[in-house]
Order: sequence, then structure tokens, then C-alpha cells
Amino acid sequence: MGFVLLLLSQGQNLVTNNVSVVEGETAIISCRVKNNDDSVIQLLNPNRQTIYFRDVRPLKDSRFQLVNFSDNELLVSLSNVSLSDEGRYVCQLYTDPPQEAYADITVLVPPGNPILESREEIVSEGNETEITCTAMGSKPASTIKWMKGDQPLQGEATVEELYDRMFTVTSRLRLTVSKEDDGVAVICIIDHPAVKDFQAQKYLEVQYKPEVQIVVEFPEGLTREGENLELTCKAKGKPQPHQINWLKVDDDFPSHAVITGSDLFIENLNKSYNGTYRCVASNLVGEAYDDYILYVYDSRADGAPQKIDHAVIGGIVAVVVFAMLCLLIVLGRYFARHKGTYFTHEAKGADDAADADTAIINAEGGHNNSDDKKEYYI
Repeated sequence: MGFVLLLLSQGQNLVTNNVSVVEGETAIISCRVKNNDDSVIQLLNPNRQTIYFRDVRPLKDSRFQLVNFSDNELLVSLSNVSLSDEGRYVCQLYTDPPQEAYADITVLVPPGNPILESREEIVSEGNETEITCTAMGSKPASTIKWMKGDQPLQGEATVEELYDRMFTVTSRLRLTVSKEDDGVAVICIIDHPAVKDFQAQKYLEVQYKPEVQIVVEFPEGLTREGENLELTCKAKGKPQPHQINWLKVDDDFPSHAVITGSDLFIENLNKSYNGTYRCVASNLVGEAYDDYILYVYDSRADGAPQKIDHAVIGGIVAVVVFAMLCLLIVLGRYFARHKGTYFTHEAKGADDAADADTAIINAEGGHNNSDDKKEYYI
């Protein structure tokens, strides 16, 4: 803090910057003075030898060249930088006492071309393989990243220190492959401050067992009695299947069935041929199969067996239930409007009588005609 206050009190401020440079390229060293009062600026190397005193170069190293000199700046270039040039350079201002500022030059050494090696060139699906990537002779040590296609992977790195703080880094990647990995690129990416987009890649070669599919070439619809059947077995694998076999599961093969390569032909079908026919394909990795179930229909069959469509049945039941509910609602409303209404003919004419006695006398039949009383219900 006292040093900073001294600079401020004198009104002069000496500044410089650290420099990182790739080996073989050019470094620029800058000594700058704010508010200089004609004090002398000079530049010293890490051994405290004067490179430039004002605009004069006492050091006999032509790689140092004056770029700019003024009262406020001394700018020097150092070409073809090597590891021996690395260190702390001193900007010095002749004041009382002298002021100094330090510029650290760091030399970066890029790694050599990445070396990519694999434990085996061809891998079978389901097996593990190991790939190594080496970045040799760099400073500082490189960082190695892995990608499989667009998927990042994690490797295991080891760092070996050589000489003059040089490093060799090796990363090992272990992965289990599947048939989908065949032809996919595994990329080793070198991350280092001296280089960009430095990488190497290898395409995986994965062998896998066959994929098998039986295709019906004829007929297009039902297999009926008396007709012919033609099946084709399509098999794909790596390497290509070297053998394709037809068999009938749990039964003997029809005696007059004809097998030609991957094709199976059976003529004049009858129901004794019903069963499961299997195509088996194999290669160096393994074998796989596909099944075809044969059911021979009557010659008069005009369509596939009818399957119960539960959705349709459910829909019909729902409609019937809804209709019955509607009918019950209508009947309920009808009976509710006509329930319990009746009248009698008792004491007919009572409304026209002058008094109660006359009403009784005028009543038709009085009590003697009680047997003729009628009731009406609606």
C-alpha cells in the first residue's frame, strides 16, 4: 500500500501486462507511464540484463525489436519465442527511488497430433471395447474430451510430466457397443489454450447377429385348401448370414415342400399342414429366427374369421339401455299426470235443493238405491 501511495505522490504510474504466447510466435512487451516527467524507461530480461534503455538496445539479441518509443511508452517485440524466453521481465522507471513493474511471459506449447488407438478393430454387439487418445508434449497439460456421435462420454485420464514443465496426457474410454453403434464416430477432442478444434475420430465397426423377418409372397389373403403358399425369409446381419434354414416347430416338414435358398414353397395346401414354420438365420455372432403360423381354411372361406368387436357390442348395449331409460321416463310422466281421480253420483241434484231435507228427497233412489251406486276411476 505504501508503494502505491508513493506512486500517487510522485504523480507517475508505471504499468505493464502479463503475456501468453505460443512457442514460435511473437510476444509484445509494453511498459507504459502515466504523467511521465521525462524519467528514463528501460526494459530488463529475467536475468536483469537491459534489453532496451530508452530506444537503444544494449542486448545483442536481434529477436528483440523496438515497436514504439515515447516519453510515455516503451513497446518491444520478441519474435520466435522459445521456452527459454519464459520468465519475468522488468519495466523500470528511473525515478528516486526507481519504480518497477513486472510482465510475466508464459510460453504455450501445443500438443502433437492426437494419437487414437483401439484395443480391437471389430467388436461384437454386447461386448466392451477400449479406445485410447494421447496428446503428447504440451504445455500446459491438455484436457481430453470424448464424444460418441453427439453424445458426450467420460474417459479416464493420466498425466505424465516430462521436462521443462511439458506434459503428455492419455485418456482411456471404455464402452459397451450395440448394433446401433455400427458406423458411429467416436471423437477425441483436445482442449488446450494454444490450439482450437484439435481432434481425431474413429468409426466403430460392430458385428451383430441377424435380424429375421418372414414375408408372405402368396397368397395375399386367406390360405385356403388346394391353394399354394410361398414364404420368403429376409435376414440381415453383420456379417451377412451365412446360413438360412426352414423347419416346422414340433412336427415333420411336409414331404413335398420345396426350399430354394431363403424361399419356402408348399403347393396344394390342406389342413394337415397347419402349424408353425420357422426360419433360422445365423452368422459368426449368433442366430435368430422368425415364425409364421399357418392355418388352412376351407376352400369356400370368403374372409378372415370374424372377431368379436367388443367396442361395437358395448355401443349397441349402451343405445338399448338409453332407449329403455327414455321409455321409462315418458311412462312415468304420463301416469303421474292421471293418478287417483274419481267421482260418484251420490246425492245427485243436491245442489238445486232449497234445504237439506229437500236435497235428501230429491236424491235419486236415496238410500234404497245404494246397490245402483257406481264409481268411475280414470
